[in-house]
Amino acid sequence: MSEWQELDLLLGGEAEEASWQERALCAQTDPEAFFPEKGGSTREAKRVCLSCEVQDECLEYALAHDERFGIWGGLSERERRKLKKRAG
Repeated sequence: MSEWQELDLLLGGEAEEASWQERALCAQTDPEAFFPEKGGSTREAKRVCLSCEVQDECLEYALAHDERFGIWGGLSERERRKLKKRAG
């Protein structure tokens, strides 16, 4: 078992989550773009998400943790709600 696997077991899966978050392009970008004011544009954040290698992991995290604010995995909160309704 690798050190990462051991750490992941000890932290209950949090080490793996941190790993994808560290690779996320949004971590290197203006965070305000991902949490726009009500009625504000989500275009810039979604553009960043389209070229991000961890977009799928990000969306899975947001859905699993019921994130209610911001752009996650290229989707707004409203878009994530619609996706959950279709899936459930």
